[in-house]
Amino acid sequence: MMQGLDRSGLIRKLIERWRDDIGATYQSWFLWDERIKNFRSIRRGIQQVVAEIDAGTFGVAYRGSSLETVVHSIAEQRQIFKGADHAFLWKPKLRIPDIYENPVNQRAFGRLLHNCVCCDTAEDVITHIREIDSLKVKGLGPAVANLLYFLHPTLIPPFNTAIVNGYNALTASNVKLGSWEQFLAMRSGILDLNDEFRGLLSNDLGAIGGLLFDIGSGRYPAPPSIADSAADWSARLDAVREEAKHLSKAQLVRNEDDRSHSEIQAWLRDLGLALGFRIWIAANDRGRLHNGVPLGQACLEHLPDDIATAPGADAVRLIDVLWIDPDAPRVCAAFEVEHSTSIYSGIVRMLDLALSGGDLDGVADMYLVAPDAREKDVRAQISRPAFSRISDLRIAYLPYGDLASHREQIERFGSGMKAIRAIAKPLFG
Repeated sequence: MMQGLDRSGLIRKLIERWRDDIGATYQSWFLWDERIKNFRSIRRGIQQVVAEIDAGTFGVAYRGSSLETVVHSIAEQRQIFKGADHAFLWKPKLRIPDIYENPVNQRAFGRLLHNCVCCDTAEDVITHIREIDSLKVKGLGPAVANLLYFLHPTLIPPFNTAIVNGYNALTASNVKLGSWEQFLAMRSGILDLNDEFRGLLSNDLGAIGGLLFDIGSGRYPAPPSIADSAADWSARLDAVREEAKHLSKAQLVRNEDDRSHSEIQAWLRDLGLALGFRIWIAANDRGRLHNGVPLGQACLEHLPDDIATAPGADAVRLIDVLWIDPDAPRVCAAFEVEHSTSIYSGIVRMLDLALSGGDLDGVADMYLVAPDAREKDVRAQISRPAFSRISDLRIAYLPYGDLASHREQIERFGSGMKAIRAIAKPLFG
């Protein structure tokens, strides 16, 4: 971090003058009454983008899309976001950003937005950023941070050329546009600056974003840099790269897990279809491929209205696989595939499904589907006091091995839930 009382004092005076300037972004945008209202509408707009990508109705063009509506709302937010739409405009000669004509990249972009809507920690948001970065989607860079800022204003700063220029001028850094790696290193420095001058700024990183914007656009000159500022930037960038190496190794393992997870979902999908059920695949998984086929193929595009509007529906739509009565809006069976992660979130979604009808009587069959070797772990976790109400549910453990051994026979000769109940292992009673 920058050192020296003289420089710190100069920055403090700069911020004080900036706060009092009615033409600067602090008073003209950050304290603007409409700004908070825009957060709500932009968040809803981002959720609409996710829903359209999920349903396959987003389209292949920026103009006229729900994304254009959202980005236009951001670009209208005074000078600080002017030009926010440039990065998302379809550039046909360059084929960028490659989220319109490439359906795989489009779904990856939708997953990024969906995951960031749902998560609430910096660690989770950064993990999702690194995941999209690892896909190297052409033309999809840190300009997306402007969308993420409106989801998590205390975690992600806004981003544009002027903000980068302002940060470079204030810290003697050398942030380059277009790189998520560079953005994350800059974010680290912005957080440190914000902590140092928190009494004059805000937990909302829009404030310091506005300060950097005004410096970068030439409204305010930055104090002279100090000798070790360049070294500080180099250290930040090295730290981000080191974190990325560790994530890459973990991502390789996670990708293997996802393939296994997707394979089990595909088994349960095909088995349910063979038994005559309507199938729902988790909203954030429908676009995942198994053997080149999206998991959501031949499945419901929307939950029946009675289920979709019930309490807890947002969680229910994320259950890995639902078997739904072909003639009624009733969930007959719910499956959570627990390949290697904690069962906590899956159990919570099961409870939300059970309580969506108002009580725990007559709920669907519920199954934790996991590797054979995880039975002891599943039983240990489900016996925790936090899950005491689970004992009221009709919930069972379905091992991979038994599912693999019997699924083809069940597909050919089974009917209803009888065969699945026969191979599952009760967790209570």
